[in-house]
Amino acid sequence: MSEAKTSEPLFSKKNVALIKNPLNKINPVTIQVLGICSALAVTVQMDNAIVMSVAVMAVLVLGNLIVSLMRNMIPGKIRIIVQLVIVAGLVIIVDQVLKAYVYDVSKKLSVFVGLIITNCIIMGRLEAFALGNKPWASILDGVGNGFGYGLVLVIVAFFKELFGSGALTIPGFEKFEIFGNATDMTGLYSMGYMDNGLMLLPPSSLFIVGIYIWVQKYRNPDLIES
Repeated sequence: MSEAKTSEPLFSKKNVALIKNPLNKINPVTIQVLGICSALAVTVQMDNAIVMSVAVMAVLVLGNLIVSLMRNMIPGKIRIIVQLVIVAGLVIIVDQVLKAYVYDVSKKLSVFVGLIITNCIIMGRLEAFALGNKPWASILDGVGNGFGYGLVLVIVAFFKELFGSGALTIPGFEKFEIFGNATDMTGLYSMGYMDNGLMLLPPSSLFIVGIYIWVQKYRNPDLIES
C-alpha cells in the first residue's frame, strides 16, 4: 500500500517567500523596473498612491487566481489575448468600485486606473507565474507583488507630499498638516519654512526612487551584482 502524499502547508517557507521577496530582493519597481510610470504619475498625494496600490493589488490577485484556474484550458496561441480580456474585465470592475466609494480620488487618478490594463507587473505575473502554478501560490504571488508595488508608491508619495505641501492625505481621514498651516503661518511656517514645489513635479519621483534603490542595494549587497 502506497503512503498518502502529504499536502504542502498553506504558509510553507516557499509560499511565504512569494510574499516576502517582492518586498525587497525582487521588488517589481526597484529591481525589475516595472510599473515605474505609476510612481511618476500618481504619487503627488498619499491617497492617490494608496488607492492605486489597492487597485493594482486587487487586479493582480484576482487575475492571477483566474488565470491559474484556467491555465489548462487556455490555448497557448491566444493566451495573451485571454489574459488581456481577464485584466480588462477586472479593471472595469475596480474602476466602478472606486467611483462608487472614493469618487474624489478616482477622479484625480483619471485615466491611470484604466491604464492598469497595460501595467507590466500584472501581465508579467500572469504570463510568468499564474500560467504555470496552482491557485494558492498564484494568489500569494499576486499579494506579494502588489505589496511590493504599493510599498514603493506609498514611500514616494509620502516624501513628495510631505515636503511639497507640508501635509499628508489618507483616504477616509482629514488632511494631516504635519508642518503646520501655510495660510495661517502656524507651525514651522511661522519660523520661515517654505514648501518645496519641485517635490510635486514628476521628476522628483525619479530622485526618490533612485535613493530608495541606493538604500536597498546598500542593505542587500548581493543585489549589486544582479
